[in-house]
Amino acid sequence: MGVYESEKQRAFCKLVGPGQVMFDLGANVGFYTLLASRLVGDGGRVVAFEPAKRNIPYLRRHLAMNRVTNCDVIEAAVSSKDGTAFFDVSTLPVTGHVSETRAESDYEVATVTLDGLVHNDALPGPNVIKCDIEGGEYEALIGACDTLRRYRPVILLATHGAEVHSHCCQLLSDLGYKLKGLTEDTEISTTDELVAYPI
Repeated sequence: MGVYESEKQRAFCKLVGPGQVMFDLGANVGFYTLLASRLVGDGGRVVAFEPAKRNIPYLRRHLAMNRVTNCDVIEAAVSSKDGTAFFDVSTLPVTGHVSETRAESDYEVATVTLDGLVHNDALPGPNVIKCDIEGGEYEALIGACDTLRRYRPVILLATHGAEVHSHCCQLLSDLGYKLKGLTEDTEISTTDELVAYPI
């Protein structure tokens, strides 16, 4: 119906265009992945990162139902190091996250860094990154610093928690990004939805 996160959708559609490479960090079941697939077109590429076991079958099914051919799915969490981590399973499919400690319901997932994938030519450099990974945003950015310096993608960022928000803002500023709230009337200190533009 087009009403889901309408403001974020509008901002997203302004940032993603034909022929671009878009990374969807925290693809969930594929809403923004599908939207990006249409926006980048046949000449573009979408890479969807999703670690949650219950979300991946839905993500792949939605891509198949929509006959998407310009998208790759990486079944891993984006972080600051390559390896494995525990995944804290929430009662809601949109709020699971990587955890340093193991709970009874947790399971292990692969972790990857964007720098590792791009540096090894497993992926092309991105033009746009959407990052919404339930508190893991700072770790994902730490593992992408070289990619951000080299390719200067625009970043649509949702932060979770005041400390993560502060660290992300400082890191992006240090990397030469200008930060704006998702909507024109919001300040970066009072919102958890940001757009980071390379200067």
